[in-house]
Amino acid sequence: MNLPFKSCSLALLVPITAVASAKTAILKRAFWVSFVALCMLISPLSKALDGERYIDFVASDGYSLIANRKKPATILVDRNDDPGVVRAANVFAGDLKKVLGKQGALNHGLPDGASKAALNSVFLFGTLGQSKLIDQLIEAKQIDVANIEGQWDGYIIQHVVQPYEGVDSALVVIGANKRGTSYGIYDIAEQMGVSPWYFWADVPVKARESLYVKSDVKIREVPKVKYRGIFLNDEAPALTGWVQENFGNYNHQFYEHIFELLLRLKANFLWPAMWNNAFGDDDPLNLKLAHEYGIVMSTSHHEPMMRADKEWNRYGVGEWDYSTNPKQLYKFWQDGAERNKPYESVFTLGMRGQEDTPMSEGENIGLLEQIVSDQRKIIADVFGEDQVNKVPQVWCLYKEVQTYYEKGMRVPDDVILLWSDDNWGNLRRLPTPEERKRSGGAGVYYHFDYVGGPRSYRWINTMPIAKVWQQMNMAYEYEANKIWIVNVGDLKPMEVPTEFFLRMAWDPEAWHHEKALDFVRLWAARDFGDAYAEEIATLINGYTGHNGRRKPELMSPDTYSLLNYDEAERIEAQLKAWVAKADALEKKIPKDKQASFFQLVAYPVKASAAVGLMNIAIAKNRLYAEQGRAYANRYAKQARQYFEQDAALSEAYHALNNGKWNHFMSQPHIGYTNWNNPEGNQMPITYDYQPGDYAEMGIAVDGYAAGWPSDVGSHWPHKSSYTLPFDYWGQSGREFVIYNRGTQPFDFKAVPEQSWIQLSQSTGSVKQSVPVTVTIDWGALPEGSHKGVIKIRGTGWQGASIYVEATKPSAAIIQQASGFVEADGYIAIDAENFSTSKAREGVSWQAVEQLGRTKGAITLLPVSDQRFRRAKKAPFVEYPITFSSTGEVSVHVLLSPALPVQPQEGLRYAVSIGGSKPQVVDVSKGVAKMQAEWDSMVSDAINQGVSQHSVKKAGATTLRIYGMDPGLTVQKIIVDTGGLQPSYLGPEQSPKK
Repeated sequence: MNLPFKSCSLALLVPITAVASAKTAILKRAFWVSFVALCMLISPLSKALDGERYIDFVASDGYSLIANRKKPATILVDRNDDPGVVRAANVFAGDLKKVLGKQGALNHGLPDGASKAALNSVFLFGTLGQSKLIDQLIEAKQIDVANIEGQWDGYIIQHVVQPYEGVDSALVVIGANKRGTSYGIYDIAEQMGVSPWYFWADVPVKARESLYVKSDVKIREVPKVKYRGIFLNDEAPALTGWVQENFGNYNHQFYEHIFELLLRLKANFLWPAMWNNAFGDDDPLNLKLAHEYGIVMSTSHHEPMMRADKEWNRYGVGEWDYSTNPKQLYKFWQDGAERNKPYESVFTLGMRGQEDTPMSEGENIGLLEQIVSDQRKIIADVFGEDQVNKVPQVWCLYKEVQTYYEKGMRVPDDVILLWSDDNWGNLRRLPTPEERKRSGGAGVYYHFDYVGGPRSYRWINTMPIAKVWQQMNMAYEYEANKIWIVNVGDLKPMEVPTEFFLRMAWDPEAWHHEKALDFVRLWAARDFGDAYAEEIATLINGYTGHNGRRKPELMSPDTYSLLNYDEAERIEAQLKAWVAKADALEKKIPKDKQASFFQLVAYPVKASAAVGLMNIAIAKNRLYAEQGRAYANRYAKQARQYFEQDAALSEAYHALNNGKWNHFMSQPHIGYTNWNNPEGNQMPITYDYQPGDYAEMGIAVDGYAAGWPSDVGSHWPHKSSYTLPFDYWGQSGREFVIYNRGTQPFDFKAVPEQSWIQLSQSTGSVKQSVPVTVTIDWGALPEGSHKGVIKIRGTGWQGASIYVEATKPSAAIIQQASGFVEADGYIAIDAENFSTSKAREGVSWQAVEQLGRTKGAITLLPVSDQRFRRAKKAPFVEYPITFSSTGEVSVHVLLSPALPVQPQEGLRYAVSIGGSKPQVVDVSKGVAKMQAEWDSMVSDAINQGVSQHSVKKAGATTLRIYGMDPGLTVQKIIVDTGGLQPSYLGPEQSPKK
């Protein structure tokens, strides 16, 4: 029998022999199940998220002992190596203590004589050209560094036998520069079990007895995106409150934690917090320490020349207007260049209005070009004329600045063009083939957090990994690979998407969509163990998918429909199921992981659910109060409980680890009335319905907001009558609820006048409410359309009539039905469920799970410049469908929000039914130019195209969707044959025959 986990101790195998000799098969099976579960619990926690696994904790073939608890591990690093490398080696020594219980012994050279023999195995860290220890290895041809020489941020990890006389072996890290060495050091630390989030999310480090290294390990890593970083932004009140309480200000003591995290995540670039702070001015050690760590500093998209926005408030003279105050601004920027000359920096060029506002109407392209020219002159004066095209510079094409570019403004070719998303995760523009020839290249500024319209979103993670992958994969394929920077807001609670973004920035090619979708499970396995990884991934993907389809700040009581497709009830059940799963998992998670689990999993799951469930409860309260249901106030109470639960969850977060994370959940997120957040969370309005001390019947009918009695007619054939429609392949049961408008109970009687109408209950007593399900006896119903009625008697002299319409296709159509069938007035298809996919010019529609508001989506891969001018020449997917009716239909194609990333291009797809001429739809029209359309697209997390078609014959046929432009992502297709009802997500997928 093969053991599932090699890390299980052999001692555990002894009882298996005894069990095997027992005669009770049940006992044997029970023991084995327990054994496997135990193996899962004690298996290594530190899983490799990407790349090769080369550290283990038990002896096995092909692995050599590198360190254990018996004596301190030895770390060799040349004293003349870069200070940042020595710092990383010291941190690694502390990591060894976390794992093995003893601090690593840091040596700056080989000891002499007999003491050398005591080294056995060592960790050897060094940078090319800066370490004599490394030079000796290279000269002795014990290691080949040719493939990282001159490679930005590259490194090698290799196990070397007898690197020096008297030393048995060494696990060697060689960096092409100081960052590369640090990345290799922290890569080993992660494989030992030290999570990058050990400080920022309290991920515990599991104690080990020994560390073993894969004997033949040879790893070479070189990043594919040059500058990879984060932007700490919109940082008050949460991050700023925490920083002020713990560090006093955004000083070097705070930034040490940021710099180390960035290196552990293989990042190298930072836009620092700037709302009320100035990185280079608040603490002189900030810049020095960043340079020592190897973090390349820059300033945000609206802060030119390494000067923070707030520095102008402190030292600026006159207006922030280059047309009227050029001398003072020139001097201000010149001082910034002088200050940053000793440090590795990327200089932001250009100019926006102060505090990140558009420039005034008086500014023009000519003036902006002059500004850039003068800024370049400053760089030449400070660094030397021969350095002006070598000092890294970036021009961020954010908001209106992109318009200046499109109107003809240009900067020198060596300047990096930093394209931006639309603040909602949808890229606005990427380099054209001609722009890719620029020596400066291009990059992307992306958002996980935003302050602005249509609604600020700052509180919690709303970015599904699949969305991030889809957009950044496009960026990489269009060669926007010089800078990837993402606005992470307060950093917490954006841990998961932040790590994915930075890992993907290191090697986008490694994170193809199948692996990208496995990221969360791999991440959970590393930080919580295999035993919990699948469940944690389900929860994280679940809550981020929920928040991604509508951000919590945009959630309202009318978001999900209470009237159609059981939408609100389905969302409610889903949220409650995730909370129950989180509660159950929280009880199983080991005690030392509880704080980490709460921050990374339980809190965002439960808090996201609380906001969603509160809004659904408010919706029920308002609807039921308007209908006059005696129990309407029950849901107002529920809503208040969820509101209070949200506050309690924030308090619990702030109390973790004796208040370590106080302030982090202080961002208001409930009660928005405009784009900006309220000053504090505000409970939305609920309705108060006071039932009378009597009995009075009311009836609520599926699909109708107004309860009976109301203005809705009660006599056939009024169009406003309460009617329950049924289709042969449609919803099997529909409901009406008999409820009490007062407090005294009453009896009711419901009688269908047609025998093919069936009721779950015909009589009963109503204290508060009684639901009655209506079904159709299809066997007793002839083909064709039929009408019937249900008569209901309760209190008073009135009686209610609910009409029933039932449609049964012909026997021929039923027999030949194929694929997704028409029912209830529509055909709904989840886009990934195609039957045929046809590639053209190497491009095809491919299914991607978790991409979109429901289950998945299809997108055109691989991403390229390929556009298809004619629909019939484009790649397509095909769906078998069956119509049971004829006439005019509308095909609604629900797509992920997107904008054309190339100028003068569109986002075109085409639809064909039954081989008819494809109808081309361009969904970029409107959203790229009109504010209201864009607001709707990003708020609803969907873009929708509609085309009209004629169905002349009922029966089986096919539906084709052609993809004509890159960047298209289709989530759902809905063919409206006359019965589509309003809802947020649309109906669930139709039955398939």
